Amino acid sequence: MELICPAGTPAALKSAVEAGADAVYCGFADETNARNFPGLNFSREQMREGVTFAHRRGAKVLVAINTFPRAGAVELWRRAVDDAVEAGADALILADVGLMHYVARRHPEQRLHVSVQAAAANVDAIAFYVENFGARRVVLPRVLSVPEIADITRETACETEVFVFGGLCVMAEGRCSLSSYATGKSPNMQGVCSPASHVVYQETILGTTSRLGAFTINRFGRNEPAGYPTLCKGRFSTAQGSGYIFEDPVSLDATTLLAGLREAGVTALKIEGRQRGRAYVDGVVRHFRSVLAALDAGRSADASDLTAFTEGQATTQGAYRKTWR
Repeated sequence: MELICPAGTPAALKSAVEAGADAVYCGFADETNARNFPGLNFSREQMREGVTFAHRRGAKVLVAINTFPRAGAVELWRRAVDDAVEAGADALILADVGLMHYVARRHPEQRLHVSVQAAAANVDAIAFYVENFGARRVVLPRVLSVPEIADITRETACETEVFVFGGLCVMAEGRCSLSSYATGKSPNMQGVCSPASHVVYQETILGTTSRLGAFTINRFGRNEPAGYPTLCKGRFSTAQGSGYIFEDPVSLDATTLLAGLREAGVTALKIEGRQRGRAYVDGVVRHFRSVLAALDAGRSADASDLTAFTEGQATTQGAYRKTWR
């Protein structure tokens, strides 16, 4: 299985490649990618240099152009496609069908991957992208169990890629309106989920309160780790009591499921974290590189503590185990 690693900056790209990534994914510094935060992403020149660096060391570069174009501004997205192809991208990660049509028509030799933002979670949806646009791989949304993934891989010739570590988006990707409701900025169009400019932490005698825009998202006790305030990971009060309705504010870690994912026919494993620093990239990539090496050799992997790299200093297997059902 390929190890696909995040690169939010040129420095992170180098760290990922040197730590053993088979491929890195990155995006341009604009709203064409879903991690459009200040200080992140690549200029056109940096993208060309990053591709050259990765290729010299045997790694691939996948360029994420995975937001949905605004009406009247599609040229920005088409230009990103053209520039990524010119830079030598090994694949483009796309979510919008109009943009996929543009790539298939304008750059028919370019390898195309269906972004997790497209939320293609069944065989018929995947077949649509393969038959109409020549998609070679689909990044599956984080709502499927391992047996469900196995069912999909058995019925499609398209490669599958799944997330195994990092921030856990628990909505069907590409369909979330919660953040845009609270902040006015859409993760699906501007590429900004819960922007830091709208985040506030308030210390009280009882602990920490986190807010996003005008909304209180959570209250943490004095010794309780305070997660980042995204609405889908907020603590809600309902008739059944207070708690996390969608998912706890913790990170996905599917380390113990890698053997099952291999048996399920998964092609590639993806680490989330383009907004994270070089230490995160280096530590997490080396961990999964060693686990995969052990798996290939038929031996148990050495234990590695990834707590320092997780949200809320805790992890979950999310929908892979379907515990929320």
